[in-house]
Amino acid sequence: MEDGWLQRIMSSIATISLVWVMLSRYLETFNLNEYISILTSKLFGYFYPYINIKFPEQGGDKLKRSEAYTAIEEYLGTICVAKGKRFKAEIRKENKNWYLSMDDKEEIIDNFNGIKFWWGSNSQAKTNTSISFYPSSDVKRHYRLTFHRQHKEVGYIKYLNHVIETGKKEAIKKRQRKLYTNNPEERGYREKLWIHVPFEHPSTFETLAMDPNQKREIIDDLVMFSRNKDYYKRIGKAWKRGYLLYGPPGTGKSSMIAAMANFLDYSIYDLELTAVKNNSMLRKLLIATEGKSIIVIEDIDCSLDVTEKRKKAKKKKSKEEEEKDEIKGKKKDDNDSKVTLSGLLNFIDGLWSACGGERLIIFTTNHVKKLDPALIRRGRMDKHIELSYCGFEAFKVLAYNYLDIKQHPLFVEVENLMVEVKITPADVAENLIPKHRLGEEEDATICLENLIQTLVEFKANPILEDLESDDDDDKREEEETIKKEDEDKDEEEEEN
Repeated sequence: MEDGWLQRIMSSIATISLVWVMLSRYLETFNLNEYISILTSKLFGYFYPYINIKFPEQGGDKLKRSEAYTAIEEYLGTICVAKGKRFKAEIRKENKNWYLSMDDKEEIIDNFNGIKFWWGSNSQAKTNTSISFYPSSDVKRHYRLTFHRQHKEVGYIKYLNHVIETGKKEAIKKRQRKLYTNNPEERGYREKLWIHVPFEHPSTFETLAMDPNQKREIIDDLVMFSRNKDYYKRIGKAWKRGYLLYGPPGTGKSSMIAAMANFLDYSIYDLELTAVKNNSMLRKLLIATEGKSIIVIEDIDCSLDVTEKRKKAKKKKSKEEEEKDEIKGKKKDDNDSKVTLSGLLNFIDGLWSACGGERLIIFTTNHVKKLDPALIRRGRMDKHIELSYCGFEAFKVLAYNYLDIKQHPLFVEVENLMVEVKITPADVAENLIPKHRLGEEEDATICLENLIQTLVEFKANPILEDLESDDDDDKREEEETIKKEDEDKDEEEEEN
């Protein structure tokens, strides 16, 4: 008896399965699946009284994070403590304040003008068909807002505007400035384009050792830039400004960048060009930056072949020699950067440079005459700032910073020597650091005596670097290049 019932059940299941397969094929043939799905959705929507809005983390272009998602995240962080149960925690603002946000799969209820709004946080790992030993960090996140459709006018306009505006204000208050560097792409592991640490450099314009008039000029220029968003829009220019910092090593170029960031409350993106694969990756890095930031390329003359000598080298090299180089395999290695001067120019002054807004682009170099004029012309590097050797006014700033003194009998001797000797602020600062635990007056006297002794030594043995101009360096490099080419030709003749 039991076997009979079992056979009937199995037969029924087989029949239903066969009918379902045939029906599915029939529906696919006449595209009825789509119509049934639409009809079902309409019927469900007719009886379902709520409206759902999804806010994905990635914007429609998939290249940067959605501003709406960021603002909602900040807004929900202000209400989730009182109304939520599960949170994600991190430390912000110089490691002093805790920041809480909604955990995944958490829901909270927000009340606005007596109306209830439900928020939910969800995440889903992206499907990856490739086999890899490295974990994938790609996760699709979104927030979901639900409210009754009878309140759709309030929900669509008033409430969402309230959420976005409040979220943006909270983001500004909680904003932690960061120091970013571009993350070199590693094989088999997809990671963020930029990695960062909190920006905590203490340099300010008050501590910078430089001429007071030059310092005031730079500050005024930064203030005019930061306050003139509407002016830039009116004249049809992207809201950005380029600065070229040049001068001998140890004259405070990096400290100047940190002081600018602290003055404007900007984050810094330290771009290592040699780690950028090509022009396309350079563009992606630009898009991934945020506003209120400084993009820095230090020692630009060493990062890429953007010097004046590249033109001379191209003129000297014939097509036959280039073909021989290719035959011998003297091409760039696949791991080398293929960023071109044209790509870099488009990065700082092309159509994509307008993405983000309120951004400074700063180049630093020790040899300004080596740079290609197209790279540093006005409009790209709008303001050229020379950071030269330490003068007496800059020395007084350092003396106050390091020794807490504004006057001393030895200042006269220091001033007289500085007129005759070239010394960098870094060398001066090293001599002003107290090396012993004595009284303040004894420390100041010993440090100033050490500085005077160093100045006397520099006067007796002038810095060799000052005797060679950038032109001399170019001539020496040209001679070395020609000599190497001659040696290669001799080797080829011997082989033949």
